[in-house]
Amino acid sequence: MDPNLKLNLHDGDLLPDPSMYKRLICRLLYLTISQLDITFAVNRLSQYMKAPRVPHLHVVHHLLQHIKSALGQGLFFPAQNSLNLIAFADVDWANFVDTRRSTSGFCVFLGNNLLFGRSKKQPTVSKSSAEAEYHALSSVSSEIVWLSKLLLYFEVDVPSVMLFCDNKSANLL
Repeated sequence: MDPNLKLNLHDGDLLPDPSMYKRLICRLLYLTISQLDITFAVNRLSQYMKAPRVPHLHVVHHLLQHIKSALGQGLFFPAQNSLNLIAFADVDWANFVDTRRSTSGFCVFLGNNLLFGRSKKQPTVSKSSAEAEYHALSSVSSEIVWLSKLLLYFEVDVPSVMLFCDNKSANLL
């Protein structure tokens, strides 16, 4: 999905039959379990299921073309790997034109293996990009603590945990 594309609730004509759009989004939501690269776009498009418009459907068609072109791609899990937990967090600050909420995204690796990723609209409106980053870092920190305890329960020793973000204000503290 083009990161500069600003979708909203009011641009374009309403779809005459929104049921097709809703079925496509539901199927794409299921597909995000195995294809993390479409998570952000599907999350974003699902925000418009109540009243989908023509531009939203065009983005869905573009996403389907991407999926069709990337059928043979997958995740690689090497046999020899370290057990360090590494997480990357990022925020698209106030990107929803209608609500001015931010979208948080993060991915967590165990060594070189991608374990999971998530993209979610933040529940509150942030006054700055640093505040939005703090919300995202708090969310991913909770996930890392939970995952560390889960791995400890399975007697997997995690030597180190690292969390990265790209916001200079958030990195200072």
